[in-house]
Amino acid sequence: MARADPRSPGGAGFVPPAVPPGRPRTGARALGPRNIPAPLAPGRGRATAAVPIMQLDIFEHSRDVVLRNELAQALQRCDTQAAESARQALAAEYPEDPALVDAATLLESLSYFNAAPFAAPAQVQQARERVEKHVAPAARRQLGDAAADRWLSTLWASLARRASQLPYCREDPQFHCAELWLRAGEWEAAVEAIERIESWWRIPAPLAWMARARWQISGFDLALSLLVELAWVSPRRFEELARSLQDRALRALLRRFDADFEGGGDSDDAAWFPAWLLTEQPRLSELLVGARPSRGSAAEQGWQLMMTLLSLERQGRHAELIEHRRRLKGLHEGLYRSYMKSR
Repeated sequence: MARADPRSPGGAGFVPPAVPPGRPRTGARALGPRNIPAPLAPGRGRATAAVPIMQLDIFEHSRDVVLRNELAQALQRCDTQAAESARQALAAEYPEDPALVDAATLLESLSYFNAAPFAAPAQVQQARERVEKHVAPAARRQLGDAAADRWLSTLWASLARRASQLPYCREDPQFHCAELWLRAGEWEAAVEAIERIESWWRIPAPLAWMARARWQISGFDLALSLLVELAWVSPRRFEELARSLQDRALRALLRRFDADFEGGGDSDDAAWFPAWLLTEQPRLSELLVGARPSRGSAAEQGWQLMMTLLSLERQGRHAELIEHRRRLKGLHEGLYRSYMKSR
């Protein structure tokens, strides 16, 4: 979804007006600044960032801003009673305030924080779709990206806990708690959930989840073997995941692979990335010794041949080296040419 990349706020926060010349800084203002959650934005099209602002002075600041601020604080605390009271106060004084629609959506979503476990995947699906389509956009509009990310992370974590007793379903993997833990940015919890899935390393979805979680926890080197296994099990998922990771080195390798590898020009080419990678970065073979065998595809055989060739080169076993090069050429002419470029 810790190597989780923090994102900058998407909207501007409330900025108190300047103190008129000659007016003393008295009252609440004299106590100095303190951090409070961002107020709800007055307009639906503009988000408000969670940034430090001055303590609001009811005599200096608009009453609607004060009410929106109180509502935002209650929502971010997940205090249903206080949030409903703040919403009613805002609605009573400013019934046309655009923030009320989003506030109602966010207030309704507080029910997702209860501890009752989900009884069926359909319940997870309903909650997930509601969060994706309605709750998350409302949170970003009214809290700003930074505050919304923090709040949504706790919401996804709550949904993950509630889904933790449901078994993995191959037909609907997106409703498993591990995927929800990833959305929450709880990488260790995701790893624990994935490890409870039988033979997870042979199944595309949980293998992709594990590769992402391990990359977030430990980085490229320790996640590489999982990425290699994923390329053999599901080239499409590998490509989607690899291109989504915020890893400049990996992205540079993918660009070179796209430009240099002589494949069939389809999505299955990604399965050959592990073998090609060893022609580009032979030193990475040391990180891939523990990669688990998969289905014995031609792409996997190419990788195994490359691992053997690199080992034979280090040992200086020339007769066997020539024989294995012949095998590589017979398996995949394009991979053989990539290998021979630096020989």
